[in-house]
Amino acid sequence: MAVIDAVLIMVSGIGCAVGYLLASAGVVGKADVYAGASVLVAVNFILLMTVQHGYRLKNITNLSRTFRLTLTTWTGLFGALLAIAFTMKVSEEFSRGAAISFYLVGLALLLASKAIAERWTAHALRTGAFANGRALMIAEFGLASSSNAVDELGQHGYRLMRVMEIPPKELASPLLLSSQAARFEELIAFAREQRIEHVFLLINWSRQHAIESILDVLKILPVPVHLVPDPNTARFLRYPLQDTGNTLTAELRRAPLSWKERALKRSLDLMGASLALLVFAPVMLVTALLIKLTSKGPVFFRQTRNGFGGRAFRIFKFRTMRVLEDGPTIVQAQKDDPRVTRIGKWLRKTSIDELPQLFNVLQGDMSLVGPRPHAAAHNTEYEQIIGNYAFRHHVKPGITGWAQVNGYRGETRTLDMMQKRVELDIWYINNWSVRLDLIIIVRTALTAFTQATAY
Repeated sequence: MAVIDAVLIMVSGIGCAVGYLLASAGVVGKADVYAGASVLVAVNFILLMTVQHGYRLKNITNLSRTFRLTLTTWTGLFGALLAIAFTMKVSEEFSRGAAISFYLVGLALLLASKAIAERWTAHALRTGAFANGRALMIAEFGLASSSNAVDELGQHGYRLMRVMEIPPKELASPLLLSSQAARFEELIAFAREQRIEHVFLLINWSRQHAIESILDVLKILPVPVHLVPDPNTARFLRYPLQDTGNTLTAELRRAPLSWKERALKRSLDLMGASLALLVFAPVMLVTALLIKLTSKGPVFFRQTRNGFGGRAFRIFKFRTMRVLEDGPTIVQAQKDDPRVTRIGKWLRKTSIDELPQLFNVLQGDMSLVGPRPHAAAHNTEYEQIIGNYAFRHHVKPGITGWAQVNGYRGETRTLDMMQKRVELDIWYINNWSVRLDLIIIVRTALTAFTQATAY
């Protein structure tokens, strides 16, 4: 793969330079300069891909990851080399047209080769083309057929010459070595005769005595012995392993957003909320005056909600009702609700009543986009009857969210509607990206005046 990448990069670099210069000037000059630059780009690209494990089998067959890795590496490399050329004042040696065409053609060829390599490699893995290492397996009876380990070993470089199965009762016995002595002797003779290179143990990890006994028997063979995770252990080892001091741990659940993603989302919130306050300041001022002139009570309504990690905070809204409910029992607004004021009905319909939550975003209690926070009374109720409801608190609540732009805004009359809203919120958390946040913001702006469920 590295050789193919190098050839493609050099061919595209030299070919684009020659083709562009012939088309634009009619002559080819400084061919050695373009050839040298192509070699430099090829060497650096291969080194960067190698460092990022881009040529490993499991990464070659993960096409989406390979495409992302190729795109970011190729673009970053070009940017770095152009910056160096500009700093060293050698950028005038290169034609801009040739450089741009090199970037585009080279990227297209690399992506095409990755797609072809993924299809060929996946087919080769399925047919066992890489199974060259001669191996045998000692397995607890029944585990070999119920585990994916046998198939995966066959696909990723190992040819199982024999599988020796031992009944669970024998593995639990302290007399394992004596009861299975003849079978072990035959297995060792087979390993010598067939020049076995690896031995795999597929035994329940709780059988420590059996594992140590088998290791003791196999010490006469100068081959590595691998302990394969049993099905129960494999379930947890699929998660990323983290080095916490001298202890390795499996990260069973990662934070929904990494610290970099949280910083990026926070930056978007601060910029977006600040800009929105500048744009909507006149609207908010007029709204405050209308509320004060048309009904008795404060302009703003503050209510306890649960935010990130379930922590309570006070949410800001323009007052749209004649009541200020914030206790253990709160009734959701319904169609033709008598508690809603005349101006409040219009404010709720257009979502203008939500604009003060921009202050909550600046304070850090909320985000522009996220699961909508429910009143504390409703939060406590739904946590008890919807199993994964609490997962919504893994990110900051938002002024708008994925559930809202998909039709689940306003009153949730049935438990099914709330469950659907929770499902959409969880999907958002698991699939967050800046692009998704921008899509939700745009869709919110387009549907703010048209959703019929905001009472």
